[in-house]
Amino acid sequence: MTRPSTITRFAGSRIAIIGDVMLDHFLMGRADRISPEAPVPIVRLDREEFRLGGAANVAANVAALTGVPLLCGLVGNDDAGRTLIASLKTAGIESDRIIVDPTRPTTEKIRAVTERLQQVARIDRESSSPIAGPSLAAMVQHIESLDACQAIVISDYDKGTVTRPIIEAAVAAAARMHCPLLIDPKIPDAAYYHGATVITPNHREAEIMTGLVIRDHDDARAAAHRIHHASGGSVLMTWGERGMWVMDASETPPREVVMPATAREVADVTGAGDTVIATLALAIAAGSSLVQAAGLANHAAGIAVGRFGPAAVTAADLQRISGQ
Repeated sequence: MTRPSTITRFAGSRIAIIGDVMLDHFLMGRADRISPEAPVPIVRLDREEFRLGGAANVAANVAALTGVPLLCGLVGNDDAGRTLIASLKTAGIESDRIIVDPTRPTTEKIRAVTERLQQVARIDRESSSPIAGPSLAAMVQHIESLDACQAIVISDYDKGTVTRPIIEAAVAAAARMHCPLLIDPKIPDAAYYHGATVITPNHREAEIMTGLVIRDHDDARAAAHRIHHASGGSVLMTWGERGMWVMDASETPPREVVMPATAREVADVTGAGDTVIATLALAIAAGSSLVQAAGLANHAAGIAVGRFGPAAVTAADLQRISGQ
């Protein structure tokens, strides 16, 4: 009997996603003159678009790849929060673990974009203060009630959701369910994420975490080892046009692999890290090694950066480009 492909085995995998949910709000229009009031373009609004961002984009990618996302996050009692929850419903993602906190705004990134997809302005509406009180208690309760997950993902954008009690609850939940914990980090102290199975910084985050300038493979290896020693986890560092550096610490000695980027053209890197960690979690849940999962995640990232804004890569997309 032929064994089902890795991507086929994504179907039905329950992936918990914990972190900073966001709404990406695009004001799309034409810019053909400069304002007389200041040296900035005047954008004549044609349409608005809303997309899921942050942890919500991770969930959207899990759903598009035929997994089952269990999203734990927080929004404000505002129009952006209601739009985000409606967008989750449209994407087929349950919102019963989304906490509504009236004391803080929904994280919203508002971008003015021209018809040539050039961003001319961005306005952020957010609060980065750590969640506390009833919201923190409710979030911990949601994490403690997770059941039968094949992986847990923490998506940290430093907007206040991912606090130490949240990480501790996620580590305990992963241990209870015997599943991997993958963390997309933002805090510069790698030890903050101790207990992760895999940690996925981008190139710049890895430099900040380690104090190293990463210019070549030796630098990448040194940074990966420092992050591993601090966090205890394996490391997948996304490296822009240079691809990925992978260190699988579950092997002795650790297996280290550099993967060239697969993108043929880059339109927008927004949300590419969300696509990477969603694909990585599903592939590991399907039985792949970290290196095998990273290969699929690398292909998925190549698709995502060729599209405008946060984009959900589908299982069909990934099968077509990876041949799996």
